[in-house]
Amino acid sequence: MVVSPKIAPSMLSSDFANLAAEAKRMVDLGADWLHMDIMDGHFVPNLTIGAPVIESLRKHTKAYLDCHLMVTNPMDYVEQMGKAGASGFTFHVEVAKENWQELVRKIKSAGMTPGVAIKPGTPVEEVYPLVEGETPVEMVLVMTVEPGFGGQKFMPSMMDKVRTLRQKYPTLDIEVDGGLGPSTIEAAAAAGANCIVAGSSVFGAPKPGEVISLLRTSVEKAQPNI
Repeated sequence: MVVSPKIAPSMLSSDFANLAAEAKRMVDLGADWLHMDIMDGHFVPNLTIGAPVIESLRKHTKAYLDCHLMVTNPMDYVEQMGKAGASGFTFHVEVAKENWQELVRKIKSAGMTPGVAIKPGTPVEEVYPLVEGETPVEMVLVMTVEPGFGGQKFMPSMMDKVRTLRQKYPTLDIEVDGGLGPSTIEAAAAAGANCIVAGSSVFGAPKPGEVISLLRTSVEKAQPNI
């Protein structure tokens, strides 16, 4: 079974003063998902957006809002994010080792798709129980930079994690986030990533639609060889 490509422009790189228009522009240019970075200023040093912004944006788009929660207490966010209209809720394994089963159940009960993220320094084995559990996550996000800020350089060594996950879980959605663009997509696609988060490489491009198309084509071309 081939996993479908999902290209998710990172709205952290968009013009926040015109978020609704930026979301429409990305969807019109071919984006599958819109990636929303929720940072609490504690788990990561940066502070970005929360449920009120998701709720406001939801009024202007039907797009899949792929929410990545870089927060210390993800359980505190489930209800508010569900009510705000988040589509996916991806939490970090580093802060959910004790209560991930309850967390995944609550995410699903709130109508969202559960995912788990791992930082560059976290062994990939730590997500296995969450993928294989009775109530499993439906996506694994492999961070290809240290989480917290946009515009960082892609870490090719993280592709070993992606490769391992794809060999172990052929039908799993595997997302990569950090430094993805035309120069790095082939490595990520060849390793088995099918959900691609791209910020500055899309929003900073003269023709963002061409970059979105290139990212998708790279994933599609790599699929038969994985």
